[in-house]
Amino acid sequence: MRSLRWVRQVAKKHKTIPVFVPHLGCPQDCLFCNQKKITGTQSMVTPERVRELIRIGASYKKPGEKLEIGFFGGSFTGIAEEIQEALLAPACEARQEGILDGIRLSTRPDYIDERVLDRLLAYRVTTVELGAQSMDDEVLALAKRGHTAAQTEESARKIKERGLGLGLQMMTGLPGDTIEKTLFTARCFEALAPDCVRLYPTLVIRDTALAELYQSGGYTPLDVEEAVDRCRQLYHIFAAAHIDVIRMGLLNMKKEDVLAGPYHPSFGELVLSAVCYDHLKEAMKGRAEKEIVVRVHPAYTSVLCGHKRSNLLQLEEDFGLKTIKLLQTDSIPHGSFEILPLTKS
Repeated sequence: MRSLRWVRQVAKKHKTIPVFVPHLGCPQDCLFCNQKKITGTQSMVTPERVRELIRIGASYKKPGEKLEIGFFGGSFTGIAEEIQEALLAPACEARQEGILDGIRLSTRPDYIDERVLDRLLAYRVTTVELGAQSMDDEVLALAKRGHTAAQTEESARKIKERGLGLGLQMMTGLPGDTIEKTLFTARCFEALAPDCVRLYPTLVIRDTALAELYQSGGYTPLDVEEAVDRCRQLYHIFAAAHIDVIRMGLLNMKKEDVLAGPYHPSFGELVLSAVCYDHLKEAMKGRAEKEIVVRVHPAYTSVLCGHKRSNLLQLEEDFGLKTIKLLQTDSIPHGSFEILPLTKS
């Protein structure tokens, strides 16, 4: 059986309640950023709203499922301390009561120090995600990130030393980026050994400095095919290192807010299908039969087949297959497939 490490299936039965705090704590606008459009959130979240979201999330929690809350959008640890504590307090209470299993938040690499980590641990935070974006300082400077790769490395080390889970967020296709720099960033992430990563292809979002650069002809974004291919390569690197890829592509982005770039409503599935085709090709090496059966879990069928059965059609062409029979069965683990010769009775 050929098994894929499809971590977005999350066999651990893990669910996150997202809380968006747009642009709070950010020292400046990065070249690519418009948090109001990215998060779909205009107003400040309140502690009362956090309590309400926890209550709603807990009401949908299934037996055996792990539930956490995540504070995303801005740079959480750059917010005024009293606001951080006010938002974390209801989450901490819910953890103490056994309602939540974890608390995660996202922030900038240069907004982590021992005092910050003391506060997060006091409020029972479990995971910190760093918006690293790239490990190439030229790319970071062009993106107006305001931090360096060395600061990402230092903050990642401090987070892990304090026993917190580490997440790293990465962008590909930024100004000055290349496939070589993208893969370099992935190898740097691998060396930092995070628990999870998020992969974001760069989109040209309206009302950003990147939109102005694009409109002036100073920036050419990746297309969907290029972005899928880059993220496919990244996925293989992280899967081989047993690092969970928990998201690929922005979650709340509306098409009308994207001026250009590799926008697709199912971007993550496109990448997973491309990854799956790599595994299909590997599984076919050395096989002589021209008629095969592919056994797959029903929930994984669309990823394995690809858009409009593109993976199966490509497999037929690449290996001269006459027949591919698809057999959906619950006996195959979700995220895996098995290829057998087709026998006729």
